[in-house]
Amino acid sequence: MIIVKNSTDEKNPAARRRGRPPAFDRETVLSAARETFWAHGYEGASIADLTAAMGITPQSLYAAFNSKADLYRAALEQYRGLGSDTFSALGEPIDTVSAFERILRGSAAIFSAPEHPKGCMISTAVLNCASENDVIAEHVAALRGRSLDAFAARIERGIREGDITAGTNARALARFLGAIIQGMSVQARDGASREELLDIAALAISEVARHRA
Repeated sequence: MIIVKNSTDEKNPAARRRGRPPAFDRETVLSAARETFWAHGYEGASIADLTAAMGITPQSLYAAFNSKADLYRAALEQYRGLGSDTFSALGEPIDTVSAFERILRGSAAIFSAPEHPKGCMISTAVLNCASENDVIAEHVAALRGRSLDAFAARIERGIREGDITAGTNARALARFLGAIIQGMSVQARDGASREELLDIAALAISEVARHRA
């Protein structure tokens, strides 16, 4: 079959580029955006940084994800999937100490993994930002709040099931664990090794175990 070329297109390369953008795998480019946000933070990652990492044009980014803020939210959701095996411990039929041991040790592994930026994308994300990014800051704070709620609910379950001492302040212990995880994230960003993070995790596990019934 003979394909007839448009002479206008040959003279004007831009004309050939117009129309529908080339297809790309959404999860693959989202993964690249996730790594960029993880390394640089929301405000530190520019559109130029993101599109370079994703291998797409700004127009394709906005067409696929609407805005930088929506791209960030999608990247956060994908990031949460990385820890799904670790945090699934909260719902499994194991004792409370074992559940938090898995979460703390798993967090140490994720935060220090050589194949990703160091630390946690959520624990220390958007702690300070320009006022125009308050909506994003509130979104990330809500994710952290949901984690604290889940921790407190798991400790309360332990009290009901009898493996945690009655009278344990579930909310305070949950906040303690949240603070430890946030601190581990900062330490990882500052260069703490996996072994050093595991040492921190061991101390936190000992505190949970102190409330064992």
